[in-house]
This record gives sequence, C-alpha cells and structure tokens, in this order.
Amino acid sequence: MFAGPFCSLLSPVEQKLAARFGVSATPVREAMLDLAKEGLVDTVPNKGFRVTVVSDRQLDEYTQIRALVEIPTVAALARTADRVSLEALRPAAREIVAAAAAGDLIAYVEADTRFHLGLLALAGNAHLVEVVADLRGRSRLYGLTALVQAGRLLASAEEHLELLDALLERDERAVHAIMTRHLGHVRGLWAAD
Repeated sequence: MFAGPFCSLLSPVEQKLAARFGVSATPVREAMLDLAKEGLVDTVPNKGFRVTVVSDRQLDEYTQIRALVEIPTVAALARTADRVSLEALRPAAREIVAAAAAGDLIAYVEADTRFHLGLLALAGNAHLVEVVADLRGRSRLYGLTALVQAGRLLASAEEHLELLDALLERDERAVHAIMTRHLGHVRGLWAAD
C-alpha cells in the first residue's frame, strides 16, 4: 500500500501514522508540515518530527500575554455583552464540567476552547480571538495535566459557570478576579490558593 520511492522519504512515524489511519503518505506529510508551521512539532533531519517542547519561560510568556489580553477583554464584557449571547455559552460551560467529571480531557479541551474563544468573540475583535487561539494552541495541555494530578480539574471547570454568572450579574470586578484565577491554572498558580 505504501510502496514506492516516496515511502522511503517518510519517517517511520509518518509511515506508522499513514498505516494507522489508512491514508496515503501525502496527507500525513502535509499535516505534519502544518503542525511544524504552527510550532507544535519540530522537524528532525533524517528522522521526521517530534513534539515541540515548551519551556517554562515560554509558557510564562504565553500566559502573561493571555492575561494582558483576556482578563481586561472579558472583564469589559460585563458591561457590553448581551445576556442572550452570554447564555448561549452556558452549554459549552456545562460540557466542560461534564468532561472534567468524566475525566475526558479531549472533550474538556474542545469545550474549553469553544467557550473561551466564543466569549472573546463577543468583544468583536477577530484578531484578538486569533491571537488567543494561537497562544492557547502553543500552551496546549500544560497546566491541565497539573490540575488533573492535583484533583483540581473539576474546580477549574466549574469556574466557567461562575464566570458566566458574574458576567450576567454585570460584576466586572468579580469577572476580573475569576479570569485572573482561571488563567493562573495554566502555570499552576492555583497551588498558592
């Protein structure tokens, strides 16, 4: 199935992925190159690819940028977002809680991404949403695994509902505090609570 001259250009990992997913080598190679462009994998000459390691410093920098952008933006939504748009995010917030309770990290990340990017979209700045989506992608599951190990994932998940309630109450100060605490989970700042 994967014979021919092109097959020898693929790394063993790419060959295994192509076989595992029952696809030709081309989409696997293109997907890996897309991931490399996004900084999620590094190319390793004559070996293929490896997942990019994010240093503590990089993670601190990503988290700092997210805090500078997300906290004031979401806090301002307490004044500007309409109730219908905020309530429309409640199903995603509930999915986050359900996924945390079930220990389903994939569902958690998917619902969490929909919730946060949907919330930021209410500010009406598509570039801001794009920047935060990129930063979230770069920091991936860091912080999440620490929450799981510490048994704090469900508490973090429930903050989404708490955040929505504060937004609906138009309590900008509470929204700011919840977002600050919530983003702190990325770097394990919950440990200081």
